[in-house]
Order: sequence, then C-alpha cells, then structure tokens
Amino acid sequence: MAQLIGHQIDESTQVTKTLQQLVDEVTKINHQITGVKPPSAEFQENGKKQIEKIGQFRGRPLHYPYVGTGAGNGVYVELEDGSVKLDLINGIGIHLMGHSHPRVMAATVRGALSDIVNQGNLQPNREYGQFLEKLATWAGRKSRLKYAWLSTCGTMANENALKMARQKLSPARMVISFKNAFAGRSTMMAELTDNPAYKVGLPEYNEILRVPFYDKKDPQSGEKTLRAFKEHVAKYENNISVFSFEPMLGEGGYQAAPREFFLPVLDFCKEKKIAVWADEVQTFSRTGELFAFETLDIGSYIDLCTIAKTAQVGATLYTEEFNPKPGLIAGTFSGSTPALTAGMEILQILQEGYLGPEGRIQQIHKKFIGMLNHLNETTCRGLLTDAGGMGLMIAVTPYQGKKEQVDALLKRMFQNGLIAFNCGKDPIRVRFLVPAIIQDADIEVAKTIIEKSILEEA
Repeated sequence: MAQLIGHQIDESTQVTKTLQQLVDEVTKINHQITGVKPPSAEFQENGKKQIEKIGQFRGRPLHYPYVGTGAGNGVYVELEDGSVKLDLINGIGIHLMGHSHPRVMAATVRGALSDIVNQGNLQPNREYGQFLEKLATWAGRKSRLKYAWLSTCGTMANENALKMARQKLSPARMVISFKNAFAGRSTMMAELTDNPAYKVGLPEYNEILRVPFYDKKDPQSGEKTLRAFKEHVAKYENNISVFSFEPMLGEGGYQAAPREFFLPVLDFCKEKKIAVWADEVQTFSRTGELFAFETLDIGSYIDLCTIAKTAQVGATLYTEEFNPKPGLIAGTFSGSTPALTAGMEILQILQEGYLGPEGRIQQIHKKFIGMLNHLNETTCRGLLTDAGGMGLMIAVTPYQGKKEQVDALLKRMFQNGLIAFNCGKDPIRVRFLVPAIIQDADIEVAKTIIEKSILEEA
C-alpha cells in the first residue's frame, strides 16, 4: 500500500538517527556550561560591539548587556562576552524548559524539516490540528472551552478574544479589567493595559473600566472590588461586553488572589450575561496546572481564555457560544512549524510529573519562596519582603520597593550572574520566571547571588 511522503520522512530510521546524533552532539557541547561565569577578556570586547550594534540599528540600547551565543544548559545561558548567567527571567516566560532542553531541541529540529517554516490559518499542516486538539481537549476537561484559534503571540490572542466578546455582545464595547492589568502593546491592548508609560502619545478610547485587584492586607478587599464592579455595571450595563482578568497579576506585581476573591465577581458576570475572559498569556503552564483557571477551580465560568509564551505560539480558546462568525479572526501566520512541534513537546513534558499539588512546579515554588523568606529573616533581614506568587511566577519586594533601588539591584544581580526583571508599581518588585527544570542546587546558587547583590546595594 502506498504511503504518503510526509509519513515516510516521519518513519525514516536514518532521519531519526541523524536528528538524535545532532541533538546528542549539541547537548554534549552544552554540558561544558556548568555554572555562573564572569565575562572573558578574550570575548568581552566583541560582546560589547554586538550590543552596541543592536542599539544602533533598533534606535535604543538593550535593557541588559545581553546577547546570547545560542548555547545554554538548563538554567544557564552563555553570552557573547563569554559570561554565563543563571537565567531566571527566561525571555519573560518563554523558555519554560530552560536552555537547550534535548527533547525540545529535537522537536524543534524535526519541525524545521517540514516543507514550510510558518504555518497559516488558510493552509495549515497537520501540526496545526494536533496542537489545537491538545489545547482544546485539555482545556475542556475543567471548563466549557471547546475550540482554539492559533496566532503568533499573546497580544494577537488577546485581540482575537476581545473581538469575539464584542461580536457576541454587540453593540456593547466596554471592558472591565483590574487596576495594574497588562494585556499587550497593540493599540487596543495598550488601552487595556493599566500603565501610562506604555501608551505615551497614544489616543485614549475610554473603553476600559477598572476595579481594584485583591489586597491581602485588606479584609474588605473582595467587597470593595465587587462594589466597584456593580457600580460600573449600573452605569454602563448595556454597554459592557467582557470582564478581562489575569488570574494572577503579571506586570502588575505578581499578585495572587484566592478563589474566594474571584467567585462573587464571576457569579455577578454570569447573572448580568457579561463575558468572562481569562488572560493566561503569562500564567499558562506555570501555576501548578496547565491553566490557572484549573489551579483556582473557576473553569466553569470561563468563556474565553488566551495563552502564549510557554506554548511557543499564541492561542485563543473559546466556548461554543463565542465561536465567531467567518471573517472576524484570521491572519497569515498561525505559528512556525518548529514552534508548534516544540510547544507540543513542552506540553507533553509537563505531564510527566510537573503538574498537580505534589508536582515539581509546586515543589520549586515552596523551595524558592522558602529561600527568599530565609534570606529576609537572616542575612538580609527586612530587605526582601512579601515573597509570593503562584507556581513558577515568583516576586519579592526589595528594600522599600523604590524604582531606583530595584533598578540598581537588578543591574547588580545581572553583573553578579543572575537575570531577573521588575514588575508592579508602588512597590516595584523583583520577579522571577523560574524554569521548570531548575534543580535545588541551582536555587542555592540563586540564593548566594541574591544575598550578595542585596547586601552590596543596601
């Protein structure tokens, strides 16, 4: 019986053998990277020139003096100046399995052997359907989400979710969202993002209504949020299309909230027939379950859910009721074939002991939070407060949380060999997007660098 050529490639012993030899050789070389290392005199000048060139051609300098060589080993990444850093920001959440994970590399290379680089919504290959099936099937276990639509990034996934909500509830246009929310940097998502610095010079459309997020220090926090929500609905009831929320604030400070905080608002949304959209672009796969709505057990309320980052592509998931009319969402690109194959492999790896209350993600969370709290109680007493977050998304407030303090600390940490980033405002916090493959020994390395940096900047 004749066999399709594509299946012959998949089943080719020679292709599989050559691919594995390639990955094994690269892995062998990368295993020379074993820990943090300062810049090398031999490569430092060349690294500096590459950084300057990037600034020259993009019109502004890099935030960190970071240009990778393309080599890394788990939590460690090699830079063009010869240094090796402990990477605890991971491209702001893209590299869940760290650098050069052998299985992710193998999946990526296999994807690169496809006839096309980028797949599209008009002419997809089979990986497109396989990825949709994985996402929709998993999401449907604990929600009414039934379908998914792929896009190239979280911003586009969010744009699609907003369009679906507005079409379903047309002509309603207003959106209710939390204060300090982040949704992306397109024109509309910048409007939904609550940070004036991200939209200087952009027009205000006045379509976003804000309610306060959970404040663990205020026992009336939930009541205040629900009251503000009801006031908006009373004023704009016929013009509210959707409630958009991050299950845990991302850019807004890595603030988490208990299930009990969300339930009254979600119940009210259902009563008033307001669509519920969970923006999981950053929380997806990081909170101990694949979706944060699973972690919080609120999946039955969700009409729309958006993901990206660790998935390697963006996706909008939606229920039957929000299935859009033809023409509303499309787009040339739905993601590259290597991204789709890598994303599917990452989803598979996650199911091998990472998820659940006793999974590796929760173990890492407890270990990392415990490390930060130990520093705050001992050598860095009172200088690392309010450590928290969900799963692999962890943040802490250094000193008094002032911008200049945090900026200086982050630069010092980078210099000492650890990459983190900021989030929130008043206070500004240091955030860590910890890779799922981090080992306890690596957390001890992080502890040493954080302690050294905190004391040097105190």
